[in-house]
Amino acid sequence: MDNAHTQSIDLNRLARDIKHWGQELGFQQIGVSDRHLGEAEARLLEWLAGGRHGEMHYMAAHGTRRSRPHALLPETVRVICARMDYYPAEAADTQAVLDNPSLGFISRYALGRDYHKVVRKRLDQLAVRIERAVGPHRYRVFSDSAPVLEKPLAQKAGLGWIGKHTNVLSRTAGSWFFLGEIYTDLPLPVDRPSQNHCGSCQACIDVCPTRAIVAPYQLDARRCISYLTIELRGPIPLALRPLIGNRIFGCDDCQLVCPWNRFARPTAEPDFAVRQDLDGAKLVDLFSWSEAEFDERTRGSAIRRTGYEGWLRNIAVALGNAPMSAAVIAALQTRLTHPSALVREHVHWALAQHHQPGDRDSPEPAHD
Repeated sequence: MDNAHTQSIDLNRLARDIKHWGQELGFQQIGVSDRHLGEAEARLLEWLAGGRHGEMHYMAAHGTRRSRPHALLPETVRVICARMDYYPAEAADTQAVLDNPSLGFISRYALGRDYHKVVRKRLDQLAVRIERAVGPHRYRVFSDSAPVLEKPLAQKAGLGWIGKHTNVLSRTAGSWFFLGEIYTDLPLPVDRPSQNHCGSCQACIDVCPTRAIVAPYQLDARRCISYLTIELRGPIPLALRPLIGNRIFGCDDCQLVCPWNRFARPTAEPDFAVRQDLDGAKLVDLFSWSEAEFDERTRGSAIRRTGYEGWLRNIAVALGNAPMSAAVIAALQTRLTHPSALVREHVHWALAQHHQPGDRDSPEPAHD
């Protein structure tokens, strides 16, 4: 947007209006950040250099584009950051599901409609509303959909601080929320950055099943259950399989123990309501899904990201960690001849946990 046009706009009023319009569209908070992420970029590069991104090669491929908004949209001078709560009010008690090894635990963010679609659509609507007010402007919207360093941007925009578990935390909303951004050429007034309020607490570090939080504010994705069950395409390391328990898509342990989440509120967003009764389904039932059933029951869901092969791999591990029963053994044995070597190997491992032999005619190699 040219300077002459910008000077004719009351930017302070526009910023207030944007926050109001955002709430009308279902966001709980809107903030504005500048585009400068020098400190965050240094931490990102250090994290990548340590290989802590695992097989998420796209993280390294994008490099500093992630920490330089103007590399994605050259005209960017501000970032409008948005928060949308997602914890579904009617979901089965999270801890109760985790404590029942016969059930499959799915991270609460993935129980409803795919957040990428929901958040991005609302941000598009917000950008159009801004355009109606001020005329054409250069912008681009994101929701975990491009190389964007959204957590540091959210902190700079006053939405919360990055906690020791590396999630964004709010004093009034905890951490059960999604983030989204609008890169814009509008020179809006920026908000005051959030201050850190973790103090001496390290509950998230202590509870992590796989010790993925290797130090305060440092996450090794290669040990993180969310990475292992969603992003990793190959075999899950043997040493980590028993630690995964019944978590078949993601992990919420660090959020569950965070004291700040006592201030979190359930979402009123219908799109995030539980679908397909996945908030506490039996592992043996989930393991019986055909690929067509998986495609049908995860349509419009973030669970699609793991793919059917990954879905079976994850559930096989959880069945290996479940108490032995005739139903568990029978379920595993139905997949001994699955076309995927990845699935078969994890099924063999699971049966071995119950001291059950697999198909001796088709032994599977173990993976470290």
